[in-house]
Amino acid sequence: MPQAIVGIIVVVVLLIAGRAWLKKRTAAQLAGSSPDKSKGLPAGSVGMRSSPLAEFHIVGDEARVTFDVPLDDEDDEILNELLVDEAVEVVREKQHSFPIEEVHHVVVFAGRGQVREVGRTKLPSPGVLPPPPPVNMLNLGNVTRDPFTAEISTEPSVAYQTKADVPADELPAIGKELKIPKGLERGLRATGVDINEAAGQDIILGLLRLFGYSVAATPEPNVYMAGKGGESTLVVVDPYMKGDYPEVEEATVRAFAGRFSMSGASRGVFVSEKYAPFMIYSLEKNEPRLRFITRERLQEFIDLMALG
Repeated sequence: MPQAIVGIIVVVVLLIAGRAWLKKRTAAQLAGSSPDKSKGLPAGSVGMRSSPLAEFHIVGDEARVTFDVPLDDEDDEILNELLVDEAVEVVREKQHSFPIEEVHHVVVFAGRGQVREVGRTKLPSPGVLPPPPPVNMLNLGNVTRDPFTAEISTEPSVAYQTKADVPADELPAIGKELKIPKGLERGLRATGVDINEAAGQDIILGLLRLFGYSVAATPEPNVYMAGKGGESTLVVVDPYMKGDYPEVEEATVRAFAGRFSMSGASRGVFVSEKYAPFMIYSLEKNEPRLRFITRERLQEFIDLMALG
């Protein structure tokens, strides 16, 4: 879908341009200001950090930050720079409980299984952090429409509309079937999602975080609450396990609708790597606050980020 890919490329260009502007702005501010060690976030705040933190250590004059994010064999320069910026925000958060007065450099490591250094930056002065950026460069909500708020088609438009049509073979990993532009894949990796191995729910939860949602697990398995702008979204996952039937059971769909009606949430999102039964279309028509993101819809949902 060329139009979708072009749209995501625009997002990536905006991210790069934004980063360049922030660096110029930071340099100009530091050139005309005196060191200020009071800058920082309140203790316990996660600030603007989006990437999952694995380790943090002060070693000599280095603050070493390790992120639990998947990496390709070849370096991705833009992803590395994003992680360096994220690492500075980690140090900003940690400065309330770790001594950083003698820190000259922030050194960044990432990877799963085999961790490697992906970048480093020198502080303006020992123990002095650059001003925080005005926007989170890993929040796509800054540069494109939130697809979770976009209207979706309530008309059946997929090949698999009845149980008789659903493929009987075991379903492959959904990430291997999706066409995800490099910019979006980079953002998902930065939040810890490996698109080659991820389940459908990992992709959707990663996208929620990319669009500025806070996502919290509930005591119930596969049930999450996502918050943004004062509104809450109930997220229920129906995971696909090896050997499962490849279509969502109608009883599971009804249970989700009932759970949503009692949740008090502003919106309900059902996520599954399985195919959806035909009944979801009437449910969405009758209750527009419900959304089903199932296997046959995930590509279209990703494309909304560009087409919006």
